Amino acid sequence: MQPNEVIAPGEVWLVGAGPGDPDLLTRKAERLIAAADIIFYDALVGPGILDLIPPGVERISVGKRSGRHSKDQGTIDQMLVAAALEGKRVVRLKGGDPAMFARASEEIAALRAVGAIVRICPGVTAASAVAAAAGLSLSLRGIARRVQFITAHSRRGRALDLDWRALADPDCTLAIYMGREAAPELSRALIAAGLPGSTPALISCDASLPQEQMLRTRLDLLPLVIECFAQDRPTLILIGEAVAQGDLATFAGATVGTTLMG
Repeated sequence: MQPNEVIAPGEVWLVGAGPGDPDLLTRKAERLIAAADIIFYDALVGPGILDLIPPGVERISVGKRSGRHSKDQGTIDQMLVAAALEGKRVVRLKGGDPAMFARASEEIAALRAVGAIVRICPGVTAASAVAAAAGLSLSLRGIARRVQFITAHSRRGRALDLDWRALADPDCTLAIYMGREAAPELSRALIAAGLPGSTPALISCDASLPQEQMLRTRLDLLPLVIECFAQDRPTLILIGEAVAQGDLATFAGATVGTTLMG
């Protein structure tokens, strides 16, 4: 298959760039990147993945990080629509998986409203990468019967609108995206809803990248630990008894933090 046959003119692909490590990019995603005329990419797309973009392909950063939005969502939607209507082969690179907290539905709706063809290429989500690096399973028979994926991102000054009673399930693993700033509220609310303060927690910064760091702690210590550890980096938090099963001695990243289980 020739590269220009992978994407039709005027077609848009929402492509999962994974957690950052180019080795975790799918083969299909790599083919789509090579076939694009123009690529719109998020701030969390790893530099090794951007290095795969061929010379001559137009690249536009539309990255959004907490409190620092280079483009609002409406503007991004309009840019994608304009590129599609110009007949370009469009790739929208999204960190992780496009279907996981990536506002894919808004972009899909905007493109379909003008008759553009839009497709999705899935990617490895950060929680999977963190679990793999830590050598643990998110689900575990007899310990974690289910996994809940949540985002702790909310408008500044507003409390998180979450079902804390459902989340405070001792038989569940919580994977919390964008949870650094909300860690104090997460800890208080989950404990108030009945989850023991001793529940294991794992913090990962810069998942899958060479500078990735991990630290295992516990729910009641989470606010203190994350303030000292995560700083201003992309952070994912795992909470639940299954987290204690991992072996950070086999951690494949650059740095393993001190365990604070108390």
